[in-house]
Amino acid sequence: MIDVLIVGAGPAGISAALYAKRSNTSVTVLYQRGGALLKTDRIENYYGFPDGISGEQLFNNGLEQAKKLGVELVEDEVLAVQYTGAGFIVQTKTAEFESRTLIFATGAGRLAPKIPGIAELEGHGVSYCAVCDAFFYRGKDVAVLGFGEYALHEALALQPVAGSVTILTNGETPHFQLPEGISLRTEPVESITGSERVEQVNFAQAQPLPVAGVFIAYGTAGSSQLARTLGAQLDGNRIAVDENQQTSIEGLYACGDCVGGLLQIAKAVHDGAVAGMQAAKFAQLQKKG
Repeated sequence: MIDVLIVGAGPAGISAALYAKRSNTSVTVLYQRGGALLKTDRIENYYGFPDGISGEQLFNNGLEQAKKLGVELVEDEVLAVQYTGAGFIVQTKTAEFESRTLIFATGAGRLAPKIPGIAELEGHGVSYCAVCDAFFYRGKDVAVLGFGEYALHEALALQPVAGSVTILTNGETPHFQLPEGISLRTEPVESITGSERVEQVNFAQAQPLPVAGVFIAYGTAGSSQLARTLGAQLDGNRIAVDENQQTSIEGLYACGDCVGGLLQIAKAVHDGAVAGMQAAKFAQLQKKG
């Protein structure tokens, strides 16, 4: 079992990994290349770089530093998480990891296309968590908006409960093989409508799809979606944490942009350092107990 498992390899995640590893614990970082840091051409307000540094170079430097310290780095997509009471199980596209503690550090916000009706009907048929809300759609027709492995995972979670499940790729090519029993619509989505709750999905040049719910699963699962799945307390779209970066679930920590506040590298590094040290302490106590 891994002592400290970290999801995300930006400044917060790598900082957490460095401090946890230096506390004599086993540390694994699951990550995908991408995110705000790699899109930043020049960083000129971070300590120690008088001539600035590109986001990509800073990202690569962080990976190299963690690797030299002995942190295990795994490039893979996280699909689901589970709290067992004694630790956490994280399911990725290719494997499964079990850990004593878990740190979310995948950045801020939820990825959702700009489709009319998503924001207006959020909480009224528009959902971001199949595991959390599937119960409310027993025997009802639902749709999942997305085109990657994350969308497929959400659809499979809904399938045993819902009356029917349709994946909507919104004009994108699906990145998965469609399983039996799940439908697929690839047309661009024009809007999601309903008087008080979701009633149908409208397409630009096709017949509308009557549904009771639409689950947003664009891109990959972010920290907030994963925390929501575990039942951790959220503050809007951000994960609520205490002064030790611990969430409302014992052994679960979050750091960086996903917890809000000043969305800067300096703050993310600080959050990660605190989360890494605290997670390491918790893991060591778990091993002694």
